[in-house]
Amino acid sequence: MTKLISMFRAFAREEDGIALSEYLVLLGLLVGGVIAAVLAVGVNLASAWTSWGSWFSTNLSAPS
Repeated sequence: MTKLISMFRAFAREEDGIALSEYLVLLGLLVGGVIAAVLAVGVNLASAWTSWGSWFSTNLSAPS
């Protein structure tokens, strides 16, 4: 029984799980920021991409 209690105490003192949790929170914040940026800029980026594509297709031609 004392060995089991000492194992639980050693597990509680270990800090590897805390570091992993911090990294997961940071990863979640970064992913949320990327998603927010894509949603905010997505419409403007789509229209810019379409205009660039039409400019390239009308002004540039493949060599013959």
